[in-house]
Amino acid sequence: MDSDTTVVGASTQSTVDRSKLLEQYGCGPIQFTGTGDALYERHLMYDNVADQAALGPWERYEAVARSVRDVLSQRWVLTEKTYERENPKRVYYLSMEFLIGRSLSNNILNLLLDPAIERAAADKDLDWLAVLEQEPDAGLGNGGLGRLAACFIDSMATMQLPAMGYGLRYEYGIFKQTIQDGWQVEQPDNWLRRPDPWEIARPGETVEVQLGCSFEVRGGSLGVVVGRPSSLLGIPYDRPVVGYGGKTVNTLRLWAAAAPDYFDFRAFSAGEFVSALAERLTAESLTRVLYPDDSTSMGQGLRFVQEYFLVACSLADLVRRFRRHDSDWTALPAKVAIQLNDTHPSLAVPELMRILLDEAQLGWDQAWGLTRQTLAYTNHTLLPEALEKWPLPWFALLLPRHLEIILEINRRLVDEVRTRFPGDDGRVERVALIEEGSERRIRMANLAIVGTHSTNGVASIHSELLRTVTVKDLTETFPERFSNKTNGVTPRRWLLLANPHLAHSITRAIGDGWITDLDELARLRPLADDKGFGDAVSAAKREAKTQFANWLKLTSGVTVDPDTIFDCQIKRIHEYKRQLLNALRVVVLYDRLRQNPDLEMAPRTFFFAGKAAPAYHLAKIIIKFLNSLAGTIDGDPAVRGRLKVVFLPEYCVSLAERLIPATDVSNQISTAGYEASGTSNMKFMMNGALTIGTRDGATIEMAEAAGEENFFMFGLTAEQVAGSRSWYSPQWHYDNEPETRAALDLIFSDHFSRYEPGIFEPLRQTLLTGGDNYMHLADLTAYLEADRRLLELYADPMGWARKVILNVAGSGRFSSDRTIGEYAAEIWDVKPCPVP
Repeated sequence: MDSDTTVVGASTQSTVDRSKLLEQYGCGPIQFTGTGDALYERHLMYDNVADQAALGPWERYEAVARSVRDVLSQRWVLTEKTYERENPKRVYYLSMEFLIGRSLSNNILNLLLDPAIERAAADKDLDWLAVLEQEPDAGLGNGGLGRLAACFIDSMATMQLPAMGYGLRYEYGIFKQTIQDGWQVEQPDNWLRRPDPWEIARPGETVEVQLGCSFEVRGGSLGVVVGRPSSLLGIPYDRPVVGYGGKTVNTLRLWAAAAPDYFDFRAFSAGEFVSALAERLTAESLTRVLYPDDSTSMGQGLRFVQEYFLVACSLADLVRRFRRHDSDWTALPAKVAIQLNDTHPSLAVPELMRILLDEAQLGWDQAWGLTRQTLAYTNHTLLPEALEKWPLPWFALLLPRHLEIILEINRRLVDEVRTRFPGDDGRVERVALIEEGSERRIRMANLAIVGTHSTNGVASIHSELLRTVTVKDLTETFPERFSNKTNGVTPRRWLLLANPHLAHSITRAIGDGWITDLDELARLRPLADDKGFGDAVSAAKREAKTQFANWLKLTSGVTVDPDTIFDCQIKRIHEYKRQLLNALRVVVLYDRLRQNPDLEMAPRTFFFAGKAAPAYHLAKIIIKFLNSLAGTIDGDPAVRGRLKVVFLPEYCVSLAERLIPATDVSNQISTAGYEASGTSNMKFMMNGALTIGTRDGATIEMAEAAGEENFFMFGLTAEQVAGSRSWYSPQWHYDNEPETRAALDLIFSDHFSRYEPGIFEPLRQTLLTGGDNYMHLADLTAYLEADRRLLELYADPMGWARKVILNVAGSGRFSSDRTIGEYAAEIWDVKPCPVP
């Protein structure tokens, strides 16, 4: 990096500041680019050993990425040295998912290197957008859970908290989604097909994981050998997590599975190649794919082993770090805070007990006290089917020592509950870790609650329902352990990086303090009626819409009009998230225009995106219906140019970064009482989209923050949903609401499936004959009324801009920095450890 390069964030810095930044990264005389021995030139030449003129965008992306990694490397090393020297209490965040998205642009932003890179790109005549497009989205997560974890580790680094993320290094993401004839088709997401320039393998820090059985090939299938223990190796791969400003660079450590360095050489020599390599194939398959299809017993079993592998590797690693400084095991809670991100890592409870009992040789009571004080648990779901329950025989086969520990925890728990609530056998059955039945199962959520000192929900309504409904008996047993920590998102990626035009307008109005203190956005409230600022915000939205329309045309050939209302629902496809309710709204609007072509209605473009789990047949039918709806509307001259539906395949972080800034209307319409929190809702609000939604998840708190008059809320409350279960009749809505009946008749008459008659018959079962479990029809009329109010406001550009500004101004509470600050103070008791 040469000395006259301006390295800044959002505004020009002084020479003194540039010098400080150069000193911070320790680059000295080695330039970023511009000379033969500069970082970029060396990587381009020596990593490829080829004529530079013949190299393409991928090689140039790799050279830039590795150069940026070079710049941050010394800060990364210094961060770890500082933690080793200061020995602070450290946070270890265990998550099965980290949906980090692309790293290059985010790291450049957080390092404040944007102008230096822009200048280098100009000097080298690089097609910068083409370079950025080379990086695949890391296939380390599926949806909101993984994206939340990514936002959290960003905030921890920005807030200078000594922290480390632990996850699995999946070779393949969940799947790559394509659409064929309207249907979702899953293809392998081999995101590691080429080397990842951000990761550093650490084979010297490999850990060994013991299992109670081994595997062999029998008749071409993989079988289990009972009673013959085996082991796996966990090889760590580290990725930098750059805090904003570049001073703290924490680590995300991902574990890859491997077999010990041996195989059955005699079998191999005899030609039994697959059998000889069975253990190795089994080991390497463990981290092959994110969340295997759990519709089969084999898929569930693989996921079970994945969860234990994450826990065993991570705890072995963090205990090793702890023991480097502290020989006294009783100091563990004072030096280590372990956060379990959802129920998946709850095997940490028996694993930590095993370590303290068997390796540290502590007594039960002391080990149990240390375990509970060290571990904390975040619950992310109210859906019973999502609260994992693993068959007890699996523990007996794979983790027999852990089963012994769990059974003893359960015995003591049951005794305690019987003593405190004598004669209440129903309560004892409900809180027990073992669910009795034809197949005994271990309730992992109960284990996580009992074995930790803290259980938190992720939005006020979610935490309340968790306490009063989902785990009511456990809450009454351990009331002091429950709290709420409403989720948040990082403003660096989701506003500063994703929406530079809006970010620039905000910075011009109130300065750049909001980047690390999002509460500063509240200073925008007095500007809600300022025409100049309103015009700037509207212009930023128009620019984002134009850029998205251009990108969509270039990459998919789909044409959308940026002068239409961009109305979005982008999230995992699930019945409770109610993409089907949104589709019914579109059908009603479509039918209105068919019946009355002269009806005044602002032109709309409805965007949908999200993946359906491969075994979730109804979710796939919903995707098919959305695409059929899109095709029918496109082919109908009566509505062409007035309504358009677009299903965007392969929803990922990079797509969200483009679409969210361009969105006018955000749909958050889950059945009340089902969405834990949501984080896309926060990203849309922060980027100036107005929300049409139900009183569910964090949307309730968002409306409180911005003023409910600035939202378009509708539908049944969680209490009303629960209270109407016994008598709700979707048939009543069909019989008594003409527009509801007309919309359903269109669907069931094959209007949207003329060449595939009967294909949407399962929707009749879902919406009518099957009872409409998620109450689509109960909320449809209210949804349409909220939609009418939305269109009425859109006809008043100044009124719309005013509500947009008030939404942005009210989004400060939904920064992940605020959430992490609450975790650090109220659960972890962790303080910042600044890196000099």
